[in-house]
Amino acid sequence: MSGVLVCLESRTGELSRISREAIAAGAALATSLNTTLDLALVGPSTDPGFQSLGGATVHAIFALEHPLLAQYTADAYTAACAQLIARVQPDYVLFPHTYQVRDFAPKLATRLGRVLLGDVTAIHVESGTVTFTRQLFQGKLNGIYRAQSPAPCLVSVQAGAFRAEAPQPTTATIEVFRPEIAADSVRAIPGDPFRAAAQTVDLASASILVSVGRGIKDQANIPLVQELATALGAELAASRPICDAGWLPMERQVGSSGQTVAPKLYLAVGISGAIQHLVGMKASQCIVAINKDEHAPIFEVADYGIVGDLFEVIPALTAAVRKARA
Repeated sequence: MSGVLVCLESRTGELSRISREAIAAGAALATSLNTTLDLALVGPSTDPGFQSLGGATVHAIFALEHPLLAQYTADAYTAACAQLIARVQPDYVLFPHTYQVRDFAPKLATRLGRVLLGDVTAIHVESGTVTFTRQLFQGKLNGIYRAQSPAPCLVSVQAGAFRAEAPQPTTATIEVFRPEIAADSVRAIPGDPFRAAAQTVDLASASILVSVGRGIKDQANIPLVQELATALGAELAASRPICDAGWLPMERQVGSSGQTVAPKLYLAVGISGAIQHLVGMKASQCIVAINKDEHAPIFEVADYGIVGDLFEVIPALTAAVRKARA
């Protein structure tokens, strides 16, 4: 059998956003190759996560069930995925590029005698030939890769690189897959799952972001942009210089050394558009840039651009938003 298999990740019974992005990447690849799309998720088939894995392109959904998979370990996950791949025999296996995947996927690739293409930002199919794009030197360069080894080709997709589809009720067949995992083959003792600090802001889950850059000039001017964010019902974000200066907490930083986001609307205020920042937000559905420099790189990725003084544009825009919502 051939096709595309997407191995997903869930927390507390719900799929993460990046897992849905991996499904979108797998669906696009399967459609371009005119082949099947299968999904796999660790856990009982009764878990809530399985109920939103539907879609017309999904052929089958595999529920990986085993007591040793109840808590994550690289050994158990590697064994389970290797056996599922042997069962399905896909041409391509996609993963979300998460901390967990970065832990076990290289081990899985080694076991299969394959190479893992990690952190892929784009997938192209031309005349049946599949190529993958990865960023190099913090996004300054793009590398184009083509798998030359026998199937399967293992790939992890970067957060925000593919547009996640809305959850849909399951229409595909859910098949329980029970791998054989020996207890003595699991060498790690699983601990408590990683939990972010309670005060951490999850910018990746926000549908609207208003992000501020050095054009704001002074920390005392941050409330001006906060007013616009509040009017829009948005989260406030920032480029690295703002966070490095301590004007906003590091948890609000967007970019290669901050969070990668893909909101419905990304409003860049006084951000020039350094490549390190673009890496973290260029997958946004709609980008609006406000900058007084008409040659600023941010305008190259913006859907809409406003060339002007942000200290004049932002109050007017805030007033217009409040009037429209009144």
